Amino acid sequence: MGTFRLGRTTGLPVHECWLRVTDWPAHAAQVPLTAVSMASPPPTGAGTVFVVRSAFGRLGFDDPMEVVAWEPPSAGRPGRCRLEKRGRVITGWAEIEVHEKGPGSVVLWVEELRFPWLPAALDPLVARVGRRVFGRALDGILGAGGGASGASEG
Repeated sequence: MGTFRLGRTTGLPVHECWLRVTDWPAHAAQVPLTAVSMASPPPTGAGTVFVVRSAFGRLGFDDPMEVVAWEPPSAGRPGRCRLEKRGRVITGWAEIEVHEKGPGSVVLWVEELRFPWLPAALDPLVARVGRRVFGRALDGILGAGGGASGASEG
């Protein structure tokens, strides 16, 4: 399993940051060759299901995910979301936290990606690629008007 961590600081207020980070279709807009379809009606909460479709022409796969924990930020408490990946090609989970920091926010993202058909020896490569792809997506989501900064963590 490839596990990675990301951390970003942004000038966005905590509630705006939370809305951006949990806007699932916005993630696909940041990653080439992907699209998101919502299988559950809004608003997002525990039990929400969505599918990320990654494809190049006819070749592609679906990455279904379920929100299993949903705690939006409130006075003095960070927001927290946990996703479980339920696909045949990719499994694993992601935990996203959004903390208030002065007038801005800090996003902490931890993800475990598993490709059941890949040997464990490739887990470090999976983690590096995941950190890069998800880091760029997170930067794009936060960057517009948010002043995202911060390096990826190992």
